Amino acid sequence: MPRKTDGILFELQPRPTKGDDGKPLLYAQPVVERKYGVDDIDDFCAKYRHMSRGEVKHFFGILEEVTTMWLKQGCRVEMPFGSFAPKLKLVGEHTDPEKVLGRDVMYGGIEFIPAKQFVKNADCGRLGFRRKRGNVGNSQMYDPKAMEEALRQSTVKGHISIKRFQINSGLKYTSAKHYLDSLCDGDSPRLQRYKEGRMWHYVVLPPAAPAGK
Repeated sequence: MPRKTDGILFELQPRPTKGDDGKPLLYAQPVVERKYGVDDIDDFCAKYRHMSRGEVKHFFGILEEVTTMWLKQGCRVEMPFGSFAPKLKLVGEHTDPEKVLGRDVMYGGIEFIPAKQFVKNADCGRLGFRRKRGNVGNSQMYDPKAMEEALRQSTVKGHISIKRFQINSGLKYTSAKHYLDSLCDGDSPRLQRYKEGRMWHYVVLPPAAPAGK
């Protein structure tokens, strides 16, 4: 069967829970290949919606000003595409309503509830989906051969940077750093780390001599 070349690109990631076969259950998430902002919307409307350049940016500025003014008052603001309302957090553990005071409550962010028609209009399933080929999550971290090859490619004059190792291993930054850090520990560490400014660097240590020599 020919590989699908259109549709929304997605990737698979492991969930914390495992299936009957002992392997992590998977979930799908879209691969974000491009991000659009207010400038992009402004340009689009100026080209294709007969609006003056800067008009959309000005509108969003006013919209944010008015919306946040009402949110600060504890109101819900309804838009054609959904509604916004402040979220609250109760600090500490409470069982008696009479003992809960105003100082026990704090601002917890913004709640957004999309309108049903907005969700329907944004349905990307009409285009179909195609999977991004590659590792699932950071599964390559558990492939010794893949990690050894990534270390070899990342070593320049006996030094390894997290960024270089991240590129060659395909790991995310946190996972790449965690893996390199793990090689600095133990009775026979393979790497030694040091910090230069805000960046961590890793030096490849010579192999430990066999016992008795």
